Amino acid sequence: MTVDTSKREQRTSALPPPSSGLEIQGQLPRWAVPGGLAASAVVIGLLLAVVGFSIGLFVVGTVVLFAVALYVASRRVEGRRKATDRLVTVIVSSAFGLAVIPLISVIFTVVSQGLVRFDPEFFSSSMRGVVGEGGGAYHAVMGTLIITGLAAVMSIPVGLLTAIYLVEYGKGRLARAITFFVDVMTGIPSIVAGLFAVALFTYLVGPGARLGFAGAVALSVLMIPVVVRATEEMLKIVPNELREAAFALGVPKWRTILKVVIPTSIAGIASGITLAIARVIGETAPLLVAVGLTTALNFNPFDGRMATLPVFAYLSYATPGVPREPYLERAWTAALVLIIIVMLLNLLARLIARMFAPKTR
Repeated sequence: MTVDTSKREQRTSALPPPSSGLEIQGQLPRWAVPGGLAASAVVIGLLLAVVGFSIGLFVVGTVVLFAVALYVASRRVEGRRKATDRLVTVIVSSAFGLAVIPLISVIFTVVSQGLVRFDPEFFSSSMRGVVGEGGGAYHAVMGTLIITGLAAVMSIPVGLLTAIYLVEYGKGRLARAITFFVDVMTGIPSIVAGLFAVALFTYLVGPGARLGFAGAVALSVLMIPVVVRATEEMLKIVPNELREAAFALGVPKWRTILKVVIPTSIAGIASGITLAIARVIGETAPLLVAVGLTTALNFNPFDGRMATLPVFAYLSYATPGVPREPYLERAWTAALVLIIIVMLLNLLARLIARMFAPKTR
């Protein structure tokens, strides 16, 4: 039996070649994006030179004209999908640039103004007996470190244990109530924490009590919910298979938490705690209310007022003496030191997260 394949081959050769459904489009040259941006800037600059130049209008007009021109050109050459992709890229890049502008402006202003008094005297002397030029913020730096350290010592254990209870043990109404109150505490204004500390120590010590420890209590009220939330989220992402494997080996629950759960999530927990410290170290309102300000150095948080960098910067700027310039210079330098401390804490958080992250090899 033979099969005649000649007709089948003729029919197959007569069929048109398969189509992919996509038409081959052109492509804009590489210089189209920078060239279009430069041309848009020139056009908007010439228009504003006639009607009145403004940096804000120049930036906005350049971006809008560039986005429209790039979309039209890409639509004609590359097609609708590529043109839409380019338009969305311009919008996202513009939004990123808009978000970065305030950050760059703040950093540039604080650094340029704060470097004037960024000298050894600023970090080695206090303001006791100083009127006008001279003096420093050594007492404020030490007060900030002491008060923030006390707040961390009080907040970290409470936050960690609360998060462990909510994830590993919490069931029913009590766990839901704790979660609700943690959410409420996360959003309370910082001045409320300061007023709480003032009321508490007025009841315990007496009216007019201003202590460094009171400021630490106020900061701990703000720090605890952040630690709880960060630790809770890190504990939740630990796979349940690790817990079940430990239980199958007869390991008790508390030891499973201590030896399996916490080491697995220690990188995220340490990063969250460090960020929580960075969040409260620059608070001004609770420290202004609960601690006050002094021009002398005080290492004892349980005896008298203490100076802190946020309050020092605020009062130096809000109520300067005569002449004004030395007070404003010290205020800007104190703000710069605060930014440096927060930056170092964020870098420390990243370093801790990298050191304790689970090894993949």
